[in-house]
Amino acid sequence: MVGLESAGKELEKRKLTSREKRFIKFSSVEYEGQIYMTPQDFLESVIEAEPKPRLKRRKLGAREISALKDNTPDMAGNSDSLFRHLGNKGIISYTEYLFLLTILIKPSSGFKIAFSMLDQDGNERIDKQEFKVLESIFSSAAKDRKENQNLEDNDYGLQKGHQVDTSLLVHFFGTDGDEELKFSEFCTFMDNLQTEVLHMEFGEFSKGAPSISELDFARILLRYTFLNSEDYDNILERLYDRLQEEKGITFEEFKDFCQFLNNLDDFQIAMRMYTLADKPISQEEFSRAVHICTGKTLSPHMVYTVFQIFDDDGDGLLSYQEFVAMMKDRIHRGLKNYSRQEGWEGFKHCVKKEMREAS
Repeated sequence: MVGLESAGKELEKRKLTSREKRFIKFSSVEYEGQIYMTPQDFLESVIEAEPKPRLKRRKLGAREISALKDNTPDMAGNSDSLFRHLGNKGIISYTEYLFLLTILIKPSSGFKIAFSMLDQDGNERIDKQEFKVLESIFSSAAKDRKENQNLEDNDYGLQKGHQVDTSLLVHFFGTDGDEELKFSEFCTFMDNLQTEVLHMEFGEFSKGAPSISELDFARILLRYTFLNSEDYDNILERLYDRLQEEKGITFEEFKDFCQFLNNLDDFQIAMRMYTLADKPISQEEFSRAVHICTGKTLSPHMVYTVFQIFDDDGDGLLSYQEFVAMMKDRIHRGLKNYSRQEGWEGFKHCVKKEMREAS
């Protein structure tokens, strides 16, 4: 596998962030020395542990870039299958990769303030140049290593100086780049992208059925966490023993819960104000806090299942700090410094860190 060997050498040259490593590993195309993900690469990078085997990156020319632009639908063609529909017929830059990751883990309210600041005439629309500013704000992780480095010479093809209209820019602003993006359209794009990724995760276990088992729901939640295999198996066994009957989890229930996870910061604030002494919380208190943070009501069965997964001693109460600590790794999809294999020490480190930040 020549392509994978060369990718490995690229990663050895200097210390790269976890996101840089992942982008380099999953990017399958290149244009004028800059590497890009395709929409399919992006979906795989947030779902799969490793990319599909390939010999080397596909090199694109000006003609292919032009064809990709023509293939990209405008905002009227946005849907929750956009990235799967585009497949390998599109390009995503490293900065856009960071931006799209942010879209997956934030509620739309997180973008509203920045959008409004750029929207100087108050019509809730921004143009292409204003969007690039918005993108750079939320892709600030790309700037972590700019000091004392010449990016042109030492950027691994992540950020070359030339400008190319990527699929995202064409989708938002048209092939000529002169259209404007409404905030309502941007919110629709966010919701559809989140839904598309969740559909893929859900589909891994549902195999076309309308629901997944409670055990499979737990497997999805825990797949990016830092538990070792023994602790992971113990949680699944405990859930199996506690379930009185298997009702299953529908996609809508799964989506509502995952969108609640994007509001974890608000949930932490609500819990700190409510409990004051950081006491464990009941199912009713948990449901109320979720509704306050998201405006949505989780089904009683969903709340019951979550408590059976995370209620360690079976007293019917949940330590919300430990729940938040574990779920933050879930929403960041394993791109933190520790992973499930690092076991109990990693777990304790994360809980202590979250509790320090909460105090």
